[in-house]
Amino acid sequence: MWALILGSLVLGSVLGMIYLVSRFMKFPIVRKAAGGKKLPALLLGILAVAGIVCGTGAAFGAINAEIVVLHLVFVWLVCDGAYRIAEKKRGKKFGRYYAGIFALGITAVYLTCGWYLANHVWRTPYTVETDKAVGSLRIVQFADSHVGNTFSGEEFAGWVEDMQEENPDIVVITGDYVDDDTSWEDMAAACRALGTLETTYGVYYVFGNHDRGYYGPGYRGYGGGELAAELEKNNVTVLEDETVVLDGRFYLIGRRDRWEEQAGGRASMEELTAGLDPDKFSIVLDHQPHDYDAQEAAGVDLVLSGHTHGGQLIPLNRMGEWLGLDDKSYGMEKRGNTSFVVTSGISDWVIQFKTGCRSEYVVIDIQGQKVQTGH
Repeated sequence: MWALILGSLVLGSVLGMIYLVSRFMKFPIVRKAAGGKKLPALLLGILAVAGIVCGTGAAFGAINAEIVVLHLVFVWLVCDGAYRIAEKKRGKKFGRYYAGIFALGITAVYLTCGWYLANHVWRTPYTVETDKAVGSLRIVQFADSHVGNTFSGEEFAGWVEDMQEENPDIVVITGDYVDDDTSWEDMAAACRALGTLETTYGVYYVFGNHDRGYYGPGYRGYGGGELAAELEKNNVTVLEDETVVLDGRFYLIGRRDRWEEQAGGRASMEELTAGLDPDKFSIVLDHQPHDYDAQEAAGVDLVLSGHTHGGQLIPLNRMGEWLGLDDKSYGMEKRGNTSFVVTSGISDWVIQFKTGCRSEYVVIDIQGQKVQTGH
């Protein structure tokens, strides 16, 4: 699937660059500089497109250069269509190539906003009400920090300070804390930042699909075991198909990531919830939002996930749902008696733009009935 997506991106980028070269040749300034000759105009068009690709590639990487090209192509096609309609209604041609001017301007503004939405972090609050006599609990959740991409391990400490100001009872990390290219130094610095958190019941973590590293420990200098050890050294509890009880009122169930299921290394929701007290409020940490039916059937109260990056880019926001890869792309919903929250993530993977959402950490206030006397 990902090979197909990446292949389509590359093909689209190549065809898009050919189209863009032809568009730059339409600018009067290019035609004038080329002396009205096609070959020099073609070379200038190639130079302009190469400048965009190389410039964005140097600033954001090759994949993001493709993202810029594809956005520019789409916007330019729309502007070209509007330009031709305007000329037809006007009854004569414009003296300037306004379609190109607007396409460049709109794309620059749009992707600048997208970069800002990816590289800055907002607070997103939710409230979950329950009839269970469990009182209240404040959870701060974040996922998909992919440390080293939009912020370094040291810079991550600033977002940890913001989360501390929420006065959380617990902080939960729902996977992809690090990336395949996260250095040991960035990982260790980010773990030290987590060690400064002061909570009522602790900080908890579950693995995501990138945390163990797709390319083996030798690629980045550490594996899942070393990451877990560094987290635990900084007072973070790592949960792998394990359940802990918080103050006799809440269950916290941390799942192994979905990709481990294929190797038979992940317990089912039925197994994880067997024998649990239904009067307690159960919270599931599951990186990928892809087991909603089983989680609802198991009767858990709240499921927290990440992984989707909120859909990342318009118009692909819900592609994961359309393709059956995810049960939900972003936000909160309730199915039966189970509430589900999918965060867009506090950072990003390779793509440095978010146009369909924004980076965030989540604050969830659970509000239950008054705790029974003697509980």
